[in-house]
Amino acid sequence: MEVKEYLSNAEDSMQLAVEYLEDTLSHIRAGKASPKLLDGIRVDYYGSLAPISNVANVSVPDARTIAITPWEKSMFKEIEKAIINSELGITPENNGEVIRLSIPPLTEDRRKALVKQSKGEAENAKVSVRNARREAIDGLKKEIKKGLSEDVEKDAENDVQKLHDKYMKKIDAVFAEKEKEILTV
Repeated sequence: MEVKEYLSNAEDSMQLAVEYLEDTLSHIRAGKASPKLLDGIRVDYYGSLAPISNVANVSVPDARTIAITPWEKSMFKEIEKAIINSELGITPENNGEVIRLSIPPLTEDRRKALVKQSKGEAENAKVSVRNARREAIDGLKKEIKKGLSEDVEKDAENDVQKLHDKYMKKIDAVFAEKEKEILTV
């Protein structure tokens, strides 16, 4: 039973690393508009910080524009201020009805920087997967002292390695997809 627990815990940790990577990469701007770009931005809403999507309707009318329609007129200034103070680097345009964010095309240098940032995030995910593998193998080695046979431990180690390889491929695939998205002009 202990062997299955170690494998299960390792797989859960590896899966979480991949999910975290996917979420992190979804927030990296790739030259086209996405409501996810605004996920990290919080606005002051009656004394508490709330995501923009909680105080306004966020839509993407075309590939280069994000439209934000606040539910209350008083939120226009708060949303604009939050966007300007964020790391998004885009100046909002307000016509009194809708706040528009025009996503500029990425320069070659900016694309390279985003790929580098994405690669760093993928590397962090790989480190997490390697740590999960190491923890599982260390735990299995301790089980030998508690009476687990070495053959069973070696088989379990191979299973952990297979899990590791599977999740490393997933990370590489997620990164390759994001890299292609960033570099596509």
